[in-house]
Parts: sequence; C-alpha cells; structure tokens
Amino acid sequence: MSDTDLAKLTGAQVRARCRANTFDGPTCGVADGYAQANLVVVPQAYAAQFARFCHQNPKPCPLLEVLDTGVFEPRRLAPAADIRTDLPRYRVYRNGACVDRPTCVEEYCNQQSVAFLIGCSFTFEAGLKEASLPLRHIDEGHNVPMYRTNIDCTSSGPFGGPLVVSMRPMTPAQAREAARVTASYPHAHGAPVHVGDPAELGILNVDCPDYGEAVTIRDGEVPVFWACGVTPMEALIRSKIGLAITHEPGHMFLTDVSERDLCGSDLPTETPPFD
Repeated sequence: MSDTDLAKLTGAQVRARCRANTFDGPTCGVADGYAQANLVVVPQAYAAQFARFCHQNPKPCPLLEVLDTGVFEPRRLAPAADIRTDLPRYRVYRNGACVDRPTCVEEYCNQQSVAFLIGCSFTFEAGLKEASLPLRHIDEGHNVPMYRTNIDCTSSGPFGGPLVVSMRPMTPAQAREAARVTASYPHAHGAPVHVGDPAELGILNVDCPDYGEAVTIRDGEVPVFWACGVTPMEALIRSKIGLAITHEPGHMFLTDVSERDLCGSDLPTETPPFD
C-alpha cells in the first residue's frame, strides 16, 4: 500500500491491519486527521506512581486515557479496540531491559495490568501539513528522529529520567509558524521546547538519533524539537520494574478521535482508582 493510501485510512482500518499482522510499520503520515497515542502498560502496583509521573510532566506525557485495571478496551478513544493487538509493534521490558519486540502483547497482559494512552506529536502533523510546513521524515520515508536530552523530568517513585524530544527541521520562519500551529495541540505535546542548537539540549550529534532515523537538514534550516512520548519509555527503563510494555517508538495507537476533536476536549484530570 502506498503512502498516499495509508494516509487515507481511518484509525479503525489501521488497527484492523495491525490486528491481522498486515501492518507493522511507523505510523507517521498514516490515517491523516486521526489522533495518535503512545502506550504504556505497567503492573497495578506501580500505576498510581506512573500516573503521578505523567501529571508532573504534562509536556512529554499528556494523558489521554487511563484504562481500568485489567481492561484493554480504550472506551474513550476507540471503543471495541484492543491495546494488546491493535498497535503495529510493541516493546516489552523486564527489569529495565527490552526482552521482546512483538506485534501482539496478549501473553504479557493480565488482570493486574494498567494501560495508559499518552498524546503523540504525529497528531499535530496534519495541522503542519495544512499549513504547508515541511515534514522531512515523511518526505524521506523515515521514522521521526528522537533524542534523549539533558533535561531531567520530575520523578515519581521509581519513574524518572531525561526528557526525550522529536525533531523536524525547518527554516526559522517556518519554525515560528509551526510553534503557532502546534501550540493549539496541548494533547500532542504542544509548541516546541527548543529551536536551534542541539547542544543546548545535550544532543551532540543530530545525525545520530537515539530512536527513529536521521533526516536531512538543509541549508538555512534549524532543528525544531518537540517533547516526545518516548520520555515515559526512558522512565520505565530506569525504573527497572519487573514488567512494562510500550509501543515501539514511532509505532502508535490510532484512535477513532479526530485531531480537531481531541484538541477541543479536556485532558483527564483524574485517574481511576487502581484497586
């Protein structure tokens, strides 16, 4: 299926392909106009501390939906979906080490699992596209580049670590317009956290991302960095809790909610009791 065809899919159609194991790639440029989400699954014993981590770090971790313990259907964002089967690819961590990168995590989930869906910058890319702003990773057929920074998140229990950012190169004028556009997407990390010299974020080589793939930065362009939903993955690695599940970076959960409707809704201010 061509990139153009993938862009025309609905969120439900993408999830169906994931469940049938006919799509396992990055979701940038896929199902234009549908909100995308990062996934984190932790044992119930750590759920309250992880929820607090998200609330204390809302820029990289804007909570979209928290599922009840042992529930895998995100009734707010995609009724009838199953977060165990409906993402392109996952990462499974034990004691901070990645032990599996499957296309289904049913065997790892149980009645003590708590799933979190967190906003993703792929959601605002439809708005950038409408504003005729460049999306180099899509043009070059790459996953977006992502980097660890020297900015520490506020810790909660065992969860802490560096802010992770995604990068899209633009001219300074385009960066200003991109900041205006994305500021209206607080559910998808909002406006950039930094524009310009990567070294100020502790990024020594912008051509060697920690996640995703490098993209071309043309003459006259500067790197533009947004907070990224891979941040909680870094927190999970450092926590070394017994079992945790995330999406593969860049391989998101496609919702049934339009990016415009998501921006017009309220972020959850409370999480369910984890008992």
